[in-house]
Amino acid sequence: MSEQAHDWFDFRRQRKVGIVAIAAASFVALTLWVGIDQLMTPLVGMDSLGARMLLTLKCVCVAVLFCLVTGIEAVAHERLRSPAFDPLTGFETRRLRINLRYLQNTVEQTIVFGVALFGLAAYSFDGAAMRAVVATTVVWIVARAAFWLGYHRSAALRGLGAPSMAISMIVLLYVASRFGREIAGVVGAAVPVVAFLAIEAVLFWGTRPSTPRR
Repeated sequence: MSEQAHDWFDFRRQRKVGIVAIAAASFVALTLWVGIDQLMTPLVGMDSLGARMLLTLKCVCVAVLFCLVTGIEAVAHERLRSPAFDPLTGFETRRLRINLRYLQNTVEQTIVFGVALFGLAAYSFDGAAMRAVVATTVVWIVARAAFWLGYHRSAALRGLGAPSMAISMIVLLYVASRFGREIAGVVGAAVPVVAFLAIEAVLFWGTRPSTPRR
């Protein structure tokens, strides 16, 4: 078997495992989100925009502490206890490489998550609606942890963390749609959703794998 053929076989095998992981994690994430949103007691004093923004800031702080700061700490401890103390030597263990990738990915996703959460809070006009902000935060934190732990098991199992990016995108689409509706009614609400889905379709089409030549 050639190296190229082996790479494609391994890619397909890992992709299958990753898809299963994403499906399972999505089901758990949806169940957790709905459970919190429906069963949590409505939050008190959320009628003013300022109160909602303050609560959202607190949620972001908790998410940053348990997802981003822990990633920074993991990399710092790795460097403190190995020749990786000097980054210029190029010494990296597999665990350190994974932690670095987790950290970079989490920095990127924290920006998306934070913007999405503040947008969601802006359209959650009372304590009952603000439960969605809490539910989104909890799901995002749990999914980030699943991504990290899964990555240490295998590259395919990092798919367990897919709900973290998915929930941020869904919330952003919701916020963009609500904003569009304010500007141009039903058409305005549909335009950002359709435009984003069209971009996604182009990305899927443009990155579709081609069959390797034999």
